[in-house]
This record gives sequence, structure tokens and C-alpha cells, in this order.
Amino acid sequence: GLRFFPVYGPGGRPDMAAFIFIRKILAGEPIPVFNNGDMSRDFTYIDDIVEGVVRAIDRPPLLDSDPENNNDPAVRPTPYQIYNIGNGHPVPLMRYIQALEKALGKKAQLELLPMQPGDVRATEADVSRLVSDLGYRPQIDVETGITRFVEWYCDYYGVQLGD
Repeated sequence: GLRFFPVYGPGGRPDMAAFIFIRKILAGEPIPVFNNGDMSRDFTYIDDIVEGVVRAIDRPPLLDSDPENNNDPAVRPTPYQIYNIGNGHPVPLMRYIQALEKALGKKAQLELLPMQPGDVRATEADVSRLVSDLGYRPQIDVETGITRFVEWYCDYYGVQLGD
């Protein structure tokens, strides 16, 4: 099983934060910022997700030869393993927005809102199994990923960033 943490990048879902924020920043509209921006997410660039998936393909989980571990769902002899594919480094929401502002060359208008019911303040992927079993640790920091995403977005949608 592969658990993806907030994914962003080219070809992503247009209902996700990066798309919504870019559209609103470019249109000069305020972006909704819940919990007054006091949140963090384990934003993960699509290339890191893809690399994690590729490494997990055709890699059956290692079984523990100790019968005592058969009751432990993490090591029992069942042909599955769960991997978190995330950056492993939560990013404050305001840093994410600042990276978008820098890449777009335009300041965001913020609509600071209270926490949404059912939301969480932070997400963080424990990627230790990804590292130990598959030899992979996601590499792309949010500033690099956002810059790449904004370049793709502008090219795909024909947006000219200007003066």
C-alpha cells in the first residue's frame, strides 16, 4: 500500500491548493488561509511520488523469519507492506504561499480564516520504511517544486508572468 501525502506538480488535480492559490493570486483574488495560516503540510512534489512508486514496484515485502512476529501486522508473513510517500519534512503553509508568491512574482492577498472542522494543524510522513526498504528519500524541496510547478502551469495555461 502506498500512502501519498499532499501531492503537487504538473498534471495535478485543479482542486488542490497549488492550483487554487495560483489562479487566485494571478486574478488578484484573496486565497483562503485556514487556521490563520498556522498549519503545516508534508507537501510532496510529483517527481518524488513517482520515484517512490517506481521503487515499490516488483519489490515484495521482506518477511520476518521469527514466528513470534507473525502477529505483528508490520512483519507477519503476508505479501504486503505500507509505505508513506511524502517529503518527510512538513512545510508551514505560509512558506508554501511565499514560494508561490516568489515564483509568480506577485503578492498573495490572504483571507485569514479559522480552522475548518475536521482539519488537522499538521501532517508529516514517516518515510523511514521508504528509506530502509527501498533506499529512497524524497529530494525536492518546496521552493524547487513550486518553481517547477509554476513554470509548467504558465506554459500549460498560456500564462505570461510580467512586470
